[in-house]
Amino acid sequence: MSVERAAFITLHACPLAAPGQGKSGGMNVYVRQLAAALGDMGMQIDIFTREHTGVVNRIENIGPNVRVVHIKAGEPEAHVEDLYALLPEFLDQLNAFREEEGLTYDVVHSHYWLSSWIGRELSRATGAPHVVTFHTLGLIKMQSRAGEVEQAERLVVEREVMASADRIIAFSPHERDAMARLYGADANKVSLVHCGVDLSVFRPLDQRLVRRRLGLNGEKILLYVGRIEPLKGLDLLVETTAQMDTGESVRIIVVGADANGGQEMDRVMQLAKERDLDGQIDFVGQVDHRDLPLYYNAADVCVVPSYYESFGLVALESMACGTPVVATRVGGLSTIIRHGHTGYLKSWRCPEAFANSVEMIISSDDLQQSMGEAARTRAEGMGWDNVAAIMWDEYAVLTANAA
Repeated sequence: MSVERAAFITLHACPLAAPGQGKSGGMNVYVRQLAAALGDMGMQIDIFTREHTGVVNRIENIGPNVRVVHIKAGEPEAHVEDLYALLPEFLDQLNAFREEEGLTYDVVHSHYWLSSWIGRELSRATGAPHVVTFHTLGLIKMQSRAGEVEQAERLVVEREVMASADRIIAFSPHERDAMARLYGADANKVSLVHCGVDLSVFRPLDQRLVRRRLGLNGEKILLYVGRIEPLKGLDLLVETTAQMDTGESVRIIVVGADANGGQEMDRVMQLAKERDLDGQIDFVGQVDHRDLPLYYNAADVCVVPSYYESFGLVALESMACGTPVVATRVGGLSTIIRHGHTGYLKSWRCPEAFANSVEMIISSDDLQQSMGEAARTRAEGMGWDNVAAIMWDEYAVLTANAA
């Protein structure tokens, strides 16, 4: 049985939303780019997401064979913690749309735990195999940082869906092993399929020209890209910079919006003030995804200080631009970054250790260049066309078994 049409379920992460705003991030990019690559290969993809504030058209065509379908379920501005109660309504409206258009799907691919509930029910109703990518897992998040709290329903749904899904996609061996250890998932149902990067957008540029365009001078640039929330560990970058003593003038550039109503940004700004760094940190806010390469190329080092990253798309985007990465050795980051070759992985959340690695890179033009070249080479094997080909094969095996 061939794979002609797939339903993507991404309840709370509309692929049209700009990354870095609110809860929008790597998952939005992943869904859109994977769908686009599969669409280019000839597969028809319907991406079902919840109608939210700012939606202009119920259906948006976003590329060859790919469309986004907004499903009404609850108030458009409903908070993510309130979405679990809206799942049955979303499912009913999705089924109504499907029946109205006479659609059948060869495979259902859900993204995140909320969507996985929808995907499971849609799979049961239609007989199409269910593939699930969780992107993050509740139990790992709770273990990664003290104070992290997750909805009780999340842990139940994740465990139930892992037991029922036809295929689980993990980004790294760490994630696959955690599924088996923490949730009792059958490791034989878990496939490793790495994330991807748009190599035509994220590519090396002339650093001097880029810095001139961004109004930057000769300072050494440490870059952070992502949502500003406690789990992302931006405070560690501030503490790291405070520990540095290279004689170089260093500036931190933070790209991304606060996901917690400004509380985390206020906390980080206060910390910077206490460390006498408030004049050396710039919060540029959310930027257009296609402008991100300017910031990656302007940077000397991209720092990813997260407590937990299931994959770490920021690290891969930076590497594709030829910029070395210093990151915590968590989740999928260890599968992207080659320690000592494309950057450094730090096993301890220790500012001194981070500072040492950052200083090594910014104090040696030769090291920075060699790491940057190795980073780009590493990224070139992780383009979206590669990811899509692997995923198509996963779908094809499942549909052949279901025939």
